[in-house]
Amino acid sequence: MESGPAGDGATPRSEEQVIQTTAALNGDDGDIAHARRLATAFLTTARTEHGLAVSRTGVELTQLVVSELVTNARKYASGPVRMDLRITGDVVEIVVWDCEPALPAARPADAGRVGQHGLEIVMALALDFEVRSEAGGKRITARIALTDDPDTLSSSKTDPPPAPALEH
Repeated sequence: MESGPAGDGATPRSEEQVIQTTAALNGDDGDIAHARRLATAFLTTARTEHGLAVSRTGVELTQLVVSELVTNARKYASGPVRMDLRITGDVVEIVVWDCEPALPAARPADAGRVGQHGLEIVMALALDFEVRSEAGGKRITARIALTDDPDTLSSSKTDPPPAPALEH
């Protein structure tokens, strides 16, 4: 794990520390579990060594999103998969790259459908979700809040503030 400037066009505010790591997943049966463990260790290190606020929910949501994105990459793309994890501010950015050029699309909601809900889950949990075609494949990015407190998030899809209380 390293700290430093973010790549891929991300421009963090100058006062933000960027923590990131990358893993190459080569198609082994244990890739999904390995990716989840790596995400957990990454967030634990961010909390214990860098003093960042990371809630249990933040870790669990990150594990779930990592699991879904890596599962899809392994299922629908042949060849290597790369996972990048990057923390900027109060958000962890999960980027999964694979060599399949076809872009995924969420299917319409169907409670009777068995399976193939992964992308729906990721899109529901993520503060932000992006799919980008790249030379030799695609990159899927999901951003997850590190904490449960929407008031501490700098860039999230939060509910509007509650209406002021009426005085009697």
